[in-house]
Amino acid sequence: MKVVRESASTKRKEGRITDVLHRKQTEFVGHLQLATNFAFFIPDTDKPMPDLFIPLNKLAGAKNKDRVIAKLVKWDKGDKKPIGEIVGIMRPEDENDAAMKGLLAESGFALSFPQEVIAVADSLSFKLDKNEIARRNDCRGTLTFTIDPVDAKDFDDALSIRKLKNDLYEIGVHIADVSHYVLPGTVLDDEAYQRATSVYLPDRVNPMLPEKISNELCSLRPNEDKFTFSAIFEMNGKGEISKHWLGKTIIHSDHRFTYEDVQTIIENGEGTHSNEILLLNDIAQRFRKQRFSKGAINFSSQEVRFVLDAKGKPIDVVVKESKEAHQLIEEFMLLANRTVAKDVAAVQVNKKPIPFPYRIHDRPDEKKLEPFMAFAAKYGYRFDTSSPQKIAASFNGMLAAAQGTPEQHVLEQLGIRTMAKAIYTTENIGHYGLSFEHYCHFTSPIRRYPDVLVHRVLESVLEKKPIIDKKMEEKCKHSSERERAAMECERAGNKYKQVEYMREYIGGVFEGVISGVASFGFWVETVAQKCEGLVTVMSLSDYDDFRQVESDYSLVGMRSGRKFRMGDKVFIRVVGANLEKRQLDYEWVIDEGREKDPKEKGKEKGKEKEKKNRKKGRGAR
Repeated sequence: MKVVRESASTKRKEGRITDVLHRKQTEFVGHLQLATNFAFFIPDTDKPMPDLFIPLNKLAGAKNKDRVIAKLVKWDKGDKKPIGEIVGIMRPEDENDAAMKGLLAESGFALSFPQEVIAVADSLSFKLDKNEIARRNDCRGTLTFTIDPVDAKDFDDALSIRKLKNDLYEIGVHIADVSHYVLPGTVLDDEAYQRATSVYLPDRVNPMLPEKISNELCSLRPNEDKFTFSAIFEMNGKGEISKHWLGKTIIHSDHRFTYEDVQTIIENGEGTHSNEILLLNDIAQRFRKQRFSKGAINFSSQEVRFVLDAKGKPIDVVVKESKEAHQLIEEFMLLANRTVAKDVAAVQVNKKPIPFPYRIHDRPDEKKLEPFMAFAAKYGYRFDTSSPQKIAASFNGMLAAAQGTPEQHVLEQLGIRTMAKAIYTTENIGHYGLSFEHYCHFTSPIRRYPDVLVHRVLESVLEKKPIIDKKMEEKCKHSSERERAAMECERAGNKYKQVEYMREYIGGVFEGVISGVASFGFWVETVAQKCEGLVTVMSLSDYDDFRQVESDYSLVGMRSGRKFRMGDKVFIRVVGANLEKRQLDYEWVIDEGREKDPKEKGKEKGKEKEKKNRKKGRGAR
């Protein structure tokens, strides 16, 4: 950027962009305009962007007016005609596919891997080098298994367990050794860094790494030898750890469990490797209890999963629950993550900590906390703000007391919004929400780039040659930004499916909970489907004139006094479902059993007032 002018009074500078170093988005969804000697790509976006000139030898079989995916390949400085190429054709029947790819492209995630990246991935051998095996701790003789969702293909982690003596066990957390294959400075590494994360949409995964690596080479599939990076602990049945070891290993997964398999074993007490599963679950529940007793906050937000037909159309919505099977894996992953972070934090070079991608979470902002505490107080929940630990204890007390109440969901959602956002950074301030002094992401290198960085730094520490990466903070910021982009893309994907699902129920009436309030209306999330839509103030104008009361998170009728407050249960009718805008429109429906139309209320009040006036008149006469 070049400064072209500076204000003498305000000292504010005006600049002109002279060059673009990196573009966030290089792939776009749009339409092809084909002429005799040339073609243009017109993007489907409201954002200012010139059309792409497409050479006739780069059409990939696309025809005039086809909906296509185009890739920007050249845009020289000062050039008003950027050049692109067609990399995909969207068929009319693939509306869902086009929508999901459009969301990914808008968020800056590449829809395909460059050929040179695919070539490097394809060149990697499945055969494990004997010399490398000899350098590793061989854990193939220990019972090992994975626990993942039923439709998972990229198995990042595995657990192993063997009894040592009496009440002493060796429990291993084994993580796919991605850094063994993805080396710094390679095109494979550059591509993984740019993406920084896999994106999980309702009908697909847009992976950080090519499928040969994510689903085959590194995935800890059953009955296959795999290279791993492991955290191995010696502990008793109460989860009391006597020592631990970190290092490179080779494992052989004996069994692939789904969460449902493990939950059945936990509930029934029998099944494949039930003794080991039950012991691990008991230890995990002890870890969980200890975390909360030390100040970890027990937020439990609900997630939904869409049941899709062959074309990706949602035919059902299922609410995902976090059960003990999920908690079992979660607690052992948390143990490995904080152990790695603590060990690396203890290492210094020239009396300075080494650059490392910690996962940190700051304490709540007091200004954000105040309105939330005032709102919670209306339901009878009080907060002690004398210390960060007391605030966490207050959150947990509120969440426990609110279980099963109408306000539970809204308190959880507002509480999460009140919290600071977790990020990656080299400045280790701890993780407030988990109540850990040291924390990092070590356990998912197939789908998160910071985990790959953690593996590299940890390996260098174990080899007594710590890496001093001066660009680590820059990498942390990039990873945090890409993580936020992925989360927003995933929310947009879920919203698209919600709209697509509710489109089949226009005119239908559903019970919901008010999930947000603004001056122009309130949002309602349906109880059964978790589909959120907007009830506008305009649609309520026949009933009353509503005004927002910000401190109460509510809309209040000026004549009737009718209040719509976050957490209230209401009935709504679906009146609009706009896929392009990913927007659901609802109308409030009066619950005849509980309340009357405000207009009727007004008439009744008028009649009562008239009666009183008549009585007063008779008394005066």
